[in-house]
Amino acid sequence: MEYFPAPLEALIEQFARLPGIGGKSAQRLAFYVLGLPAEEVRTFAAAMVNAKEGITLCPECQNFTAGGLCPICASDRRDASTICVVADPRDVAALERGHEYQGRYHVLHGVISPMNHVGPDEIAIRPLLERVRRGDVREVIMATNPDTEGEATALYLSRLLRPLGVRVTRLAYGIPVGGHLEFADDATLSRALEGRQEF
Repeated sequence: MEYFPAPLEALIEQFARLPGIGGKSAQRLAFYVLGLPAEEVRTFAAAMVNAKEGITLCPECQNFTAGGLCPICASDRRDASTICVVADPRDVAALERGHEYQGRYHVLHGVISPMNHVGPDEIAIRPLLERVRRGDVREVIMATNPDTEGEATALYLSRLLRPLGVRVTRLAYGIPVGGHLEFADDATLSRALEGRQEF
């Protein structure tokens, strides 16, 4: 039995389809939207439609852009000889927050995952190889997640890239800042020891 009018039930259902949003959160969001002035609801809806219709992929790095090259690829202050390979555009945002990396990126839009029927042809590997074959790239940094799929993707890419004469590196692993050794798992401790540096 439906407790709410059909349009409200439909709105709750749409919010519930979003990742991380359960039934109660969806209901709370739907009621929030109903409480907004009509103009704010139109602005909110227009922002979603505009984002969906106006966002494209950068022809160089495959990151999201509003058309043409993304700001990072268009910048002459970024090091074009270094490419950091990430699985998702959110990873670019995370790395950019650190203000340390000054190279360029390549977004795969996924990782190799046989369990989820995602093979090498379903992610943006070919554009990366084309960029490297142009000869301007000296180093490719693998920045995929340190899980099974991320590791498999990084290994697969490194095997394709090494014959092209570029240096292939991987982000270091270890104990997070503020973490405690007693809570670290065996694999993390092992990687931390392998990746130790001069102090």
